[in-house]
Amino acid sequence: MKTPITASKQIQAVVRRVPMSAQKLRLVADQIRSLGIEEARTRMQLSNKKGALYLAKALDSAISNAEHNHGVEDFHNYRICTLMVDEGATLKRGRFRARGRGSRILKRTCHITLRIQEA
Repeated sequence: MKTPITASKQIQAVVRRVPMSAQKLRLVADQIRSLGIEEARTRMQLSNKKGALYLAKALDSAISNAEHNHGVEDFHNYRICTLMVDEGATLKRGRFRARGRGSRILKRTCHITLRIQEA
């Protein structure tokens, strides 16, 4: 049986180990923070940044969680109440350089936490 959602209940989606630096993803996240669901989805489709794909997946996951876990059908009154982009684990790789030396390459990852709530 699906539990009905109350006005104060927040629906959460978490995407972990996104292969992108948190700094680059925060630039895109600032554009959709505290927007409505439809407006945020439109901005992510029109954006040409790589991070928009990952944020769109997180938004779709939150919508799916609301539909399947809480029985929400209409998203016109819902908005993004919390959007956090935190740093994840950093993969450390090496690269050969001149004169027999090496340098370090840091492949950064991040975690996205997105919460939606009825306005």
